[in-house]
Order: sequence, then C-alpha cells, then structure tokens
Amino acid sequence: MKLGNIFKRSQPEEYVELGHAEQPAGGKTHIEIENLNDFADSDRLQKKVRDGSVLLVKVRDLRLKDMNELKKAIARVRKTCLAIDGDITGVGDDWLILAPASARIQREQERV
Repeated sequence: MKLGNIFKRSQPEEYVELGHAEQPAGGKTHIEIENLNDFADSDRLQKKVRDGSVLLVKVRDLRLKDMNELKKAIARVRKTCLAIDGDITGVGDDWLILAPASARIQREQERV
C-alpha cells in the first residue's frame, strides 16, 4: 500500500477570504465612577449600564441617609442588569459594580 497519495487532495484547493470584524472607533468599554445619592439617581445608572458602561457606584451617602431607599434603588438597578444579561456586585459596604452584557465581574474562586 502506497502512503504517498494519502495526503494529496483530489480537487484543487479553494480559499475563502474571511474579513475581520473591526470594532467601531468608540468600541471601548467605559468605566465610570458614579454616586447614588437618592432613588432618582438609579435612572441615570440604568441608562449608562444599558449603553455599555461599567459603573463603579459609591452608595455610602445614601446608605447612611436612608437604608430603605438604598435597597429600593439597588433592586431597581439589579433588575436592569439582569434584564440586559449584565452583572452586579457589592464591594464592601460603600461600593457597587454594575457591568453590561459585554463585561463580567470575576468573583473570588473558592479555595480548596
């Protein structure tokens, strides 16, 4: 049995040129620092995370002022993050990170 012909193609090779997807000029992910001072600020945060920005949100002032209003605002923003397949997490008692669908928050892995 001849092994020389096993790797030869019987038909001529065809090439297909694949284009590469270029990111638009504004295709960078923005990381913005925001404050959550009252419930009305949650509208602004929702819009920014829908637009694709990663937000680092300081919630300390509202936490000290009115814990119930803070819980309502976080619940509202959390629903938006889940609806757009984004992510949300708390960092300590004073900060939140909101991420759109294009970003994921890497949480600490459990140690064995």
